[in-house]
Amino acid sequence: MSTESKTLINHIVEMEEDEANALAAKMLDEGYDPLELLSHCREAMDQVGSRYEQGEYFLPELMMAGEMLNEISGMAKPLIQQAGGEEKKESLGTIVLGTVHGDLHDIGKNIVTFMLEINGYEVVDLGIDVPVAEFVSAIEEHEPQVVGLSGFLTLAFDSMKDTVEAIAEAGLRDKVKIMIGGGQVDEAVMSHTGADAFGLNALTAVSLCKGWIGQEVAA
Repeated sequence: MSTESKTLINHIVEMEEDEANALAAKMLDEGYDPLELLSHCREAMDQVGSRYEQGEYFLPELMMAGEMLNEISGMAKPLIQQAGGEEKKESLGTIVLGTVHGDLHDIGKNIVTFMLEINGYEVVDLGIDVPVAEFVSAIEEHEPQVVGLSGFLTLAFDSMKDTVEAIAEAGLRDKVKIMIGGGQVDEAVMSHTGADAFGLNALTAVSLCKGWIGQEVAA
Protein backbone atom coordinates (compact mmCIF):
# COMPACT_ATOMS: atom_id res chain seq x y z
CA MET A 1 0.00 0.00 0.00
CA SER A 2 1.34 3.42 -0.95
CA THR A 3 2.17 6.15 1.52
CA GLU A 4 -0.68 8.26 0.14
CA SER A 5 -3.15 5.42 0.68
CA LYS A 6 -2.04 4.95 4.28
CA THR A 7 -2.26 8.71 4.83
CA LEU A 8 -5.80 8.81 3.43
CA ILE A 9 -6.91 6.01 5.74
CA ASN A 10 -5.33 7.79 8.69
CA HIS A 11 -7.05 11.09 7.84
CA ILE A 12 -10.46 9.37 7.78
CA VAL A 13 -9.86 7.41 10.97
CA GLU A 14 -8.61 10.50 12.80
CA MET A 15 -11.61 12.56 11.62
CA GLU A 16 -9.47 14.95 9.57
CA GLU A 17 -12.19 15.75 7.06
CA ASP A 18 -10.58 18.56 5.05
CA GLU A 19 -7.32 16.68 4.70
CA ALA A 20 -9.07 13.44 3.70
CA ASN A 21 -11.21 15.09 1.05
CA ALA A 22 -8.30 17.06 -0.38
CA LEU A 23 -6.04 14.00 -0.58
CA ALA A 24 -8.77 11.86 -2.14
CA ALA A 25 -9.39 14.51 -4.80
CA LYS A 26 -5.65 14.78 -5.50
CA MET A 27 -5.25 11.00 -5.83
CA LEU A 28 -8.19 10.74 -8.24
CA ASP A 29 -6.96 13.70 -10.28
CA GLU A 30 -3.62 11.94 -10.66
CA GLY A 31 -5.32 8.81 -12.00
CA TYR A 32 -5.61 6.67 -8.90
CA ASP A 33 -8.01 3.74 -9.36
CA PRO A 34 -11.35 4.91 -7.87
CA LEU A 35 -12.32 1.39 -6.84
CA GLU A 36 -9.03 0.99 -5.02
CA LEU A 37 -9.62 4.35 -3.36
CA LEU A 38 -13.01 3.20 -2.13
CA SER A 39 -11.44 0.04 -0.77
CA HIS A 40 -9.18 2.25 1.36
CA CYS A 41 -12.27 4.05 2.60
CA ARG A 42 -13.75 0.69 3.53
CA GLU A 43 -10.62 -0.17 5.49
CA ALA A 44 -10.80 3.19 7.26
CA MET A 45 -14.45 2.58 8.09
CA ASP A 46 -13.52 -0.78 9.57
CA GLN A 47 -11.18 1.02 11.96
CA VAL A 48 -13.77 3.69 12.79
CA GLY A 49 -16.31 0.98 13.52
CA SER A 50 -13.84 -0.81 15.77
CA ARG A 51 -13.21 2.37 17.74
CA TYR A 52 -16.97 2.90 18.07
CA GLU A 53 -17.47 -0.65 19.37
CA GLN A 54 -14.66 -0.13 21.88
CA GLY A 55 -16.22 3.09 23.17
CA GLU A 56 -13.48 5.33 21.80
CA TYR A 57 -15.78 6.94 19.22
CA PHE A 58 -19.43 7.94 19.50
CA LEU A 59 -22.24 9.09 17.21
CA PRO A 60 -20.60 12.43 16.27
CA GLU A 61 -17.58 10.57 14.94
CA LEU A 62 -19.79 8.15 13.02
CA MET A 63 -21.65 11.10 11.52
CA MET A 64 -18.42 12.77 10.44
CA ALA A 65 -17.13 9.51 8.99
CA GLY A 66 -20.38 9.17 7.08
CA GLU A 67 -19.98 12.67 5.68
CA MET A 68 -16.44 11.93 4.53
CA LEU A 69 -17.53 8.68 2.91
CA ASN A 70 -20.35 10.41 1.07
CA GLU A 71 -18.05 13.14 -0.25
CA ILE A 72 -15.28 10.80 -1.34
CA SER A 73 -17.67 8.31 -2.93
CA GLY A 74 -19.25 11.24 -4.74
CA MET A 75 -15.87 11.97 -6.30
CA ALA A 76 -15.13 8.34 -7.17
CA LYS A 77 -18.44 7.05 -8.50
CA PRO A 78 -18.56 9.23 -11.65
CA LEU A 79 -15.08 8.00 -12.57
CA ILE A 80 -16.19 4.40 -12.09
CA GLN A 81 -19.18 5.00 -14.35
CA GLN A 82 -16.96 6.64 -16.98
CA ALA A 83 -14.85 3.48 -17.01
CA GLY A 84 -17.73 1.64 -18.63
CA GLY A 85 -20.05 0.65 -15.85
CA GLU A 86 -18.70 -2.89 -15.69
CA GLU A 87 -19.45 -2.95 -11.97
CA LYS A 88 -23.14 -2.76 -12.75
CA LYS A 89 -22.98 -5.86 -14.92
CA GLU A 90 -21.05 -7.73 -12.28
CA SER A 91 -23.41 -6.84 -9.44
CA LEU A 92 -23.44 -9.61 -6.86
CA GLY A 93 -27.08 -9.03 -6.00
CA THR A 94 -29.74 -6.46 -5.13
CA ILE A 95 -30.59 -5.12 -1.68
CA VAL A 96 -33.55 -2.88 -0.87
CA LEU A 97 -32.72 -0.69 2.11
CA GLY A 98 -34.51 2.01 4.07
CA THR A 99 -35.18 3.58 7.47
CA VAL A 100 -38.62 2.45 8.60
CA HIS A 101 -41.60 4.75 9.05
CA GLY A 102 -41.48 7.03 12.08
CA ASP A 103 -37.69 7.25 12.11
CA LEU A 104 -35.61 9.96 10.42
CA HIS A 105 -32.10 8.70 11.17
CA ASP A 106 -29.96 7.89 8.15
CA ILE A 107 -26.28 7.93 9.11
CA GLY A 108 -26.12 4.20 9.79
CA LYS A 109 -28.19 3.41 6.72
CA ASN A 110 -25.95 5.55 4.52
CA ILE A 111 -22.84 3.79 5.78
CA VAL A 112 -24.42 0.38 5.12
CA THR A 113 -25.41 1.51 1.62
CA PHE A 114 -21.87 2.69 0.92
CA MET A 115 -20.28 -0.50 2.23
CA LEU A 116 -22.64 -2.73 0.24
CA GLU A 117 -22.03 -0.78 -2.96
CA ILE A 118 -18.25 -0.91 -2.74
CA ASN A 119 -18.52 -4.65 -2.06
CA GLY A 120 -20.30 -5.13 -5.39
CA TYR A 121 -24.00 -5.02 -4.56
CA GLU A 122 -26.70 -2.89 -6.14
CA VAL A 123 -28.54 -0.99 -3.41
CA VAL A 124 -32.00 0.50 -3.80
CA ASP A 125 -32.00 3.10 -1.00
CA LEU A 126 -35.57 4.14 -0.18
CA GLY A 127 -34.47 6.86 2.24
CA ILE A 128 -35.95 7.64 5.65
CA ASP A 129 -39.43 7.37 7.21
CA VAL A 130 -40.34 4.78 4.57
CA PRO A 131 -43.99 3.63 4.62
CA VAL A 132 -44.66 -0.09 4.77
CA ALA A 133 -46.28 -0.06 1.33
CA GLU A 134 -43.16 1.46 -0.23
CA PHE A 135 -41.03 -1.46 0.93
CA VAL A 136 -43.55 -3.89 -0.54
CA SER A 137 -43.64 -2.02 -3.86
CA ALA A 138 -39.85 -1.87 -4.04
CA ILE A 139 -39.59 -5.64 -3.51
CA GLU A 140 -42.12 -6.25 -6.27
CA GLU A 141 -40.31 -3.87 -8.63
CA HIS A 142 -36.66 -4.69 -7.98
CA GLU A 143 -36.88 -8.35 -6.87
CA PRO A 144 -34.05 -8.09 -4.33
CA GLN A 145 -32.52 -11.03 -2.54
CA VAL A 146 -32.21 -9.04 0.70
CA VAL A 147 -34.21 -6.30 2.42
CA GLY A 148 -32.59 -4.13 5.09
CA LEU A 149 -34.72 -2.30 7.67
CA SER A 150 -32.93 0.45 9.57
CA GLY A 151 -34.08 2.31 12.65
CA PHE A 152 -32.42 4.08 15.54
CA LEU A 153 -35.38 4.86 17.78
CA THR A 154 -37.07 2.25 19.96
CA LEU A 155 -40.38 2.95 18.25
CA ALA A 156 -38.78 1.74 15.02
CA PHE A 157 -38.95 -1.83 16.29
CA ASP A 158 -42.73 -1.93 15.90
CA SER A 159 -42.39 -0.30 12.49
CA MET A 160 -39.96 -3.04 11.49
CA LYS A 161 -42.45 -5.64 12.70
CA ASP A 162 -45.24 -3.97 10.69
CA THR A 163 -43.06 -3.95 7.60
CA VAL A 164 -42.09 -7.62 7.88
CA GLU A 165 -45.74 -8.58 8.38
CA ALA A 166 -46.78 -6.55 5.33
CA ILE A 167 -44.12 -8.25 3.23
CA ALA A 168 -45.51 -11.60 4.37
CA GLU A 169 -49.10 -10.58 3.66
CA ALA A 170 -48.06 -9.60 0.13
CA GLY A 171 -46.76 -13.13 -0.42
CA LEU A 172 -43.15 -11.98 -0.69
CA ARG A 173 -41.65 -13.17 2.59
CA ASP A 174 -40.23 -16.41 1.19
CA LYS A 175 -38.54 -14.52 -1.64
CA VAL A 176 -36.29 -12.31 0.49
CA LYS A 177 -34.05 -12.40 3.52
CA ILE A 178 -34.67 -9.54 5.94
CA MET A 179 -32.01 -7.94 8.12
CA ILE A 180 -32.49 -5.19 10.68
CA GLY A 181 -30.01 -2.73 12.14
CA GLY A 182 -29.58 0.46 14.12
CA GLY A 183 -29.97 1.55 17.70
CA GLN A 184 -30.24 -1.24 20.24
CA VAL A 185 -31.15 -4.14 17.97
CA ASP A 186 -30.48 -7.57 19.42
CA GLU A 187 -31.77 -11.13 19.35
CA ALA A 188 -34.97 -10.16 21.16
CA VAL A 189 -35.73 -7.34 18.74
CA MET A 190 -35.05 -9.63 15.79
CA SER A 191 -37.53 -12.15 17.20
CA HIS A 192 -40.09 -9.40 17.80
CA THR A 193 -39.86 -8.09 14.25
CA GLY A 194 -39.73 -11.46 12.50
CA ALA A 195 -36.51 -10.60 10.66
CA ASP A 196 -33.96 -13.23 9.67
CA ALA A 197 -30.94 -11.53 11.24
CA PHE A 198 -29.68 -8.35 12.85
CA GLY A 199 -26.45 -6.44 12.49
CA LEU A 200 -24.71 -3.97 14.76
CA ASN A 201 -22.61 -2.45 11.99
CA ALA A 202 -22.14 -2.22 8.24
CA LEU A 203 -19.61 -5.04 8.17
CA THR A 204 -22.19 -7.45 9.57
CA ALA A 205 -24.66 -6.34 6.89
CA VAL A 206 -22.13 -7.09 4.17
CA SER A 207 -21.33 -10.49 5.70
CA LEU A 208 -25.01 -11.40 5.90
CA CYS A 209 -25.59 -10.49 2.26
CA LYS A 210 -22.54 -12.46 1.14
CA GLY A 211 -23.77 -15.51 3.02
CA TRP A 212 -27.37 -15.35 1.85
CA ILE A 213 -26.77 -14.45 -1.78
CA GLY A 214 -23.80 -16.79 -2.05
CA GLN A 215 -25.96 -19.67 -0.89
CA GLU A 216 -28.65 -18.71 -3.39
CA VAL A 217 -26.15 -18.71 -6.26
CA ALA A 218 -24.71 -22.03 -5.12
CA ALA A 219 -28.20 -23.55 -5.01
